[in-house]
Amino acid sequence: MHAATASTLTEAKNTGFGWLAIIRIGLVQASIGALVMLTTAVLNRLMVVEFQLAAAIPAGLVAWHYAVQLGRPLFGHGSDKGAKRVPWIIGGLAVLAAGALLATQATLMMGDSFGLAFALALLAYALIGAGVGAGGTSALALLASGVAPQRRAAAAAVTWIMMVGGIVASAITVGILIKPYSPERVLEVAGGLALVTVVVTVLATFRLERQAGHFRDEHSNAPAPDFRAALAEIWHEAAARRFTIFIFVSMIAFSMQDLILEPFAGLIFDMAPGDSTKTVGQFHQGGILIGMIVAGVGGSAFSARRADGLRPWVVGGCLASALGLGALGLAAVSGPPWPLGLNLFVLGFGNGVFAVAAIGSMMGLAGAGENTREGVRMGVWGASQAIAFGLGGLLGALGLDAARAALGNDGAAFQLVFAIEAGAFVLAALLAIKATGAQAIRASNMTREGAQASGESYA
Repeated sequence: MHAATASTLTEAKNTGFGWLAIIRIGLVQASIGALVMLTTAVLNRLMVVEFQLAAAIPAGLVAWHYAVQLGRPLFGHGSDKGAKRVPWIIGGLAVLAAGALLATQATLMMGDSFGLAFALALLAYALIGAGVGAGGTSALALLASGVAPQRRAAAAAVTWIMMVGGIVASAITVGILIKPYSPERVLEVAGGLALVTVVVTVLATFRLERQAGHFRDEHSNAPAPDFRAALAEIWHEAAARRFTIFIFVSMIAFSMQDLILEPFAGLIFDMAPGDSTKTVGQFHQGGILIGMIVAGVGGSAFSARRADGLRPWVVGGCLASALGLGALGLAAVSGPPWPLGLNLFVLGFGNGVFAVAAIGSMMGLAGAGENTREGVRMGVWGASQAIAFGLGGLLGALGLDAARAALGNDGAAFQLVFAIEAGAFVLAALLAIKATGAQAIRASNMTREGAQASGESYA
């Protein structure tokens, strides 16, 4: 009788987060996206257009906020040691909101006192990076520990779609509210956005942690090791090490295209600024959204029936992305009447499938540690992603400039850069074969069991 009751309670506990709880974590992601949008879009525009500063200044500040996110493993380890993630999520969002407000104030000062304003901007973007790192890493770690394996792909899709939705909604709302433009109006709107996002985060995470399941190995009750021991354990696991490299390569390929798609549409297809923005947004971003939905639904429906989990989706998304980039390389030398919209949709679809499947795989591997918890593992992969995003956009833009100067032909330059990006996605697909799926987790577990048998220490 008691055994049956205990079994029932265990099964109920291990159901973990339902869809409402997943949506609540999605609201946290949406809040992060909304605040980051303010700094990367609105403030970027103000610096370049209204204050006529070099575009390298906001680009450098954004790169600085990515550099600060190298501290993600420390933030994740902190939430592991404290055994509670919600305080880290709320604290991270509060720091992010404060950084966004300070960044807004610093931007509005750049016309009168650039030196002081830039110094404040450095501090502000450091706070933004720290807030994203602490809040975002802890939110993903909570999702990884609280979502049943069969729901991971769908959970990744829901939370990422909501983050994109937060970016879009805040961009539209802020754009409307700052008309007519004035510095005071911008500061008021930024303050309102900061307040709303923090309140939403507090409400979304209220008593949320109580609903989390514990989809981890049997060693999950062991105390979390210190930070050095945690990193050493991850480095000694072949699966975790391979996945870190996969994230780095794939995210470089993913982000290299960000800054060159619109120039490509303008230079090769002779599109006006408004037309290029509409075309890239409608087809590429639309493709990403549909790809995320397909991978979320399909990955959750079929991954539980396969031994290799989400690996086919990760590999397929990488190869579809490589196909889309390869086709853009042909478009670069042919120009109109190449079906640019369809091509961009294929690229976006592959990007969306890859992104959701990779995040779902990340959640599966995050709980596979013997002693390390989801936080530090998500932190390591988040830091790898941050480095890749910072480098990828820079490499794409600089690579295009160098290719245009060396080849003297825009079409050939774009073709070369797109070919390099496609090659990076193919390499990522090859890395994903061993880095993702259920076999990777089993191999990681076998490695740890063998190390335990031989008395090896990860400390």
